[in-house]
Amino acid sequence: MFEVVSKKSLSDVVFDQLRSRIVNHDLKAGDELPSERILCELLGVNRGAVREAMKRLQQAGLIHVRHGGGTKVLDYREEAGPELLASLLVTAEGQVDVAVARSIVRMRQVLSPEIAGDAAQHAGDDLADQLDSIVEKMASSQQAAEGQLLAFEFWGVLVQGSSNIAYQLAFNSLRKAYQPIWELLTQVLEGGFTDLACFRQLAKLVREGDRDGAFSCAKEYIDRSSADMCAFLDAYELHMQDTVQPIK
Repeated sequence: MFEVVSKKSLSDVVFDQLRSRIVNHDLKAGDELPSERILCELLGVNRGAVREAMKRLQQAGLIHVRHGGGTKVLDYREEAGPELLASLLVTAEGQVDVAVARSIVRMRQVLSPEIAGDAAQHAGDDLADQLDSIVEKMASSQQAAEGQLLAFEFWGVLVQGSSNIAYQLAFNSLRKAYQPIWELLTQVLEGGFTDLACFRQLAKLVREGDRDGAFSCAKEYIDRSSADMCAFLDAYELHMQDTVQPIK
């Protein structure tokens, strides 16, 4: 299978490179970035590309541009938002950062039952109809990748039904964070995508407006899938430790 070649603008390339250097601590909090002119020379790009990248870095909470002064690298742990998770999840060497992955798993585990409970409390038949329709698609799905997409669609509908903008933004950040390891997640969580009884039960509880029931049902499902993810991360961490060559 051929994949569409990703086309990035110059500003995207500059942004990605500088963001990577910041989150990997090549550029540390408090460091001064070179001037726009010098960055243009170092990176071989025009000033417009650098300015656009700097604007995005500032919006992401990674740098502070002082008017009339220099540009300082910020501590992203104090300044950045959850949208940075995707950048932190995979290291510069292409490996999963296990500590970050565990943090994402835990956030998902904590938020999901509350999202389901609020959806049951605030939503009704229309939302339940949407959920039932997705479950029927899941039942006819023949591929794990399709099942994963439908499961995310199911939870996306629940998030919308919760009427909580903070949950919506957190869900968006989680979905973006999963992108670098999407295929890996398909393998780890495949068993959960085929657990149609749980999805049907959640849709039923939403239709009935049973907040406590939806919370408990979602918690049982998320706790189980979180255990699968944590078990994989434990095995992955051991594997990475075994493959690290000692320095001689």
